[in-house]
Amino acid sequence: MALLLGYDVGSSSVKATLMDSQTGKVLASATSPDEELEIIAKESGWAEQHPSTWWEHVKEATRQIASTIRNLEDVEAIGISYQMHGLVCVDKNKEVLRSSIIWCDSRAVQIGEQAAKDIGAKKCLKSLFNLPGNFTASKLKWVKENEPEVYSKIHKIMLPGDYIAMKMTGKIQTTPSGLSEGIMWDFGKDGLAEFVLENYGISADLTAPTVPTFSVQGELTSSAAYELGLKAGTKVSYRAGDQPNNALSLGVLQPGEIAVTAGTSGVVYGISDKKNYDQKSRVNIFVHVNHSKEKPRYGVLLCLNGTGILNSWLKHNFVGGEGLDYEQMNELAAEVAVGSEGLMILPYGNGAERMLENRNIGASVHGWNFNMHKKAHFLRAAQEGIVFALNYGLGIMRDMGIELETVKAGNANMFLSPLFAEAFATITGATVELYNTDGSQGAARGAGIGAGIYKGADDAFVGLEPVKAIEPNKKLASAYQDAYGRWEDVLKGQLKN
Repeated sequence: MALLLGYDVGSSSVKATLMDSQTGKVLASATSPDEELEIIAKESGWAEQHPSTWWEHVKEATRQIASTIRNLEDVEAIGISYQMHGLVCVDKNKEVLRSSIIWCDSRAVQIGEQAAKDIGAKKCLKSLFNLPGNFTASKLKWVKENEPEVYSKIHKIMLPGDYIAMKMTGKIQTTPSGLSEGIMWDFGKDGLAEFVLENYGISADLTAPTVPTFSVQGELTSSAAYELGLKAGTKVSYRAGDQPNNALSLGVLQPGEIAVTAGTSGVVYGISDKKNYDQKSRVNIFVHVNHSKEKPRYGVLLCLNGTGILNSWLKHNFVGGEGLDYEQMNELAAEVAVGSEGLMILPYGNGAERMLENRNIGASVHGWNFNMHKKAHFLRAAQEGIVFALNYGLGIMRDMGIELETVKAGNANMFLSPLFAEAFATITGATVELYNTDGSQGAARGAGIGAGIYKGADDAFVGLEPVKAIEPNKKLASAYQDAYGRWEDVLKGQLKN
């Protein structure tokens, strides 16, 4: 029995999953630590974590699985999913030079903005499909400007997943998808975007050589095998950032397929085979995990910061005195008709939104009638507002030629609300399939593809079946479209202010 081991290395925790490759059955899983990992913020807008912390929790999660399974000798391949956009700097001895500047750190925003002006927005979008922004390359430029002693010692830079793979195999490598998430990939030539590095005065020698996302990228060294309790020589055969990997975990690989996440923030990740970008850079475009020159695959990522965090705020600050749980909130919201009798909520209260061209318009309530609206109206208006905001963002993707054929999501977070799931399916016109899967399971399946255990990607999704499918409610389609039209008019009015 060939076993696959997948890791999801996030900024909150590390999750590991052990999977039977033949059946796709999860044999064991573990998460470390029990509480969220600390994020170091020495100054406002900064966010750092030390890479050694991730490695310690990779080991701890593996130990927990071993305590359940006892024998991990049958693990044949390892896959790694990781928090995107982080910067890890190591010297010639592969020692970390400073804490990692992680995805939510905003110190390099102005550096990215200046680079867009210097290079030219038109060239950036044509070659990078993105503006340099606050991504990995810009973070490295910040180190160059502010920590010259550290910068002078850098041998190679890596993403968080590249670091974990280095700890396992001793090899410093990255992937085309990884370079694209750092805004260091030239989509025109399918190679390193040297012009970005030249603008920043950074040598291309600092970047790691690339390996295919699905490939044997190295084997566990004897020391790493000892630390993890695995056998030396085990193949490390997959790595990908969390959002591309989340799409993989749902089997989203082909044009027209869409993966949606509706946790604290909401992410829509659609697959395209066209070299295209949004003229206003309201979405990110990355090289997807199954991209090749012969069959290009690009991941178009749309983010809505204010998603589950709005529902959470209502739970803790609006209905908290009644002690309602989320299921009870969903039931109460469902008592109100579509459109919440004119009450509308714009869910933009979690910072600047890229889909709104990086504007921070804040959350707001509209159409509130003191004689009509009660708690149930607010609860429904919040869920509808999130769905409408995601649909507004999907409009950007549709304008780019992204087709909406199949929507897949984890059976978790906001999709646990029948109202939310029905509203999303109805307003988008797409059937929504819900699955019990996560990033660590996706990483395990990816490892099986990369190691050749599966003949191809299609074989890797054995055992992955939707637990529920939500069809658009045709009877309510007109009501939802009318409600969305009113909501969109309010949003456009806010954007004019």
